[in-house]
Amino acid sequence: MSKISLNLIAITIFTLTLSSLLGPIFNLSPAVPAIATFCLLGLATLDTLSWQGQGGTLLVDWLAGASGEHRERIVRHEAGHFLVAYLLDIPVAGYALNAWEAFRQGHSAQGGVRFDDRELALEVQQGRLSAQLLDRYCTVWMAGIAAETLIYGSAEGGAEDRQKVRAVLTQLRLPQQGQLKERWASLQAKSLIESHQSAYEALVAAMAQRLPVDECCRLISESTTLPTKEHGDSSR
Repeated sequence: MSKISLNLIAITIFTLTLSSLLGPIFNLSPAVPAIATFCLLGLATLDTLSWQGQGGTLLVDWLAGASGEHRERIVRHEAGHFLVAYLLDIPVAGYALNAWEAFRQGHSAQGGVRFDDRELALEVQQGRLSAQLLDRYCTVWMAGIAAETLIYGSAEGGAEDRQKVRAVLTQLRLPQQGQLKERWASLQAKSLIESHQSAYEALVAAMAQRLPVDECCRLISESTTLPTKEHGDSSR
């Protein structure tokens, strides 16, 4: 089962156990918690086996989305990915700001910015990934965390972004470089966002309105006098 489904099951069991203990006080039949537990566990199992845990993801995302501050943080996180990808010439294929939007677009119930990473996949598969391409993608992956940290002082999201960096380094047999690469890429992304602040704010507003990718790119271009297309190599 997915981590989300397991967490939901744990919370459900705790709540139902508590209700069974307090049931006699409120004249609640012991059968009610038992039936509810059976039904919820069945739904969690069905979600995991049939939908790969997407139902649990949608539920958690819906609950979290009730907070306006949380929605704003997500937009700023994803705008960081989008902007840095644009600046580093990595094509953006699309984006979704929550699990439901991603699901409706025909993708797994996981929001985020989608990139055209065929070049990366090909080079990794052939075992000839260049240091420059690796640095570019790592910078893009860490850009969401960098954007959150820049605006809020810390990042709530980004666990999957860190995992992408570590996964590709593990595939390249360089797992020991994980933390160093994350820090370096985060600093590079932060520098790019800071030096293109007007473009970043324009992009945040555009993504909040769910404007198409082409329109978002046009706004970045208009807000950027001289787009930065190069950055240093961490191996130097």
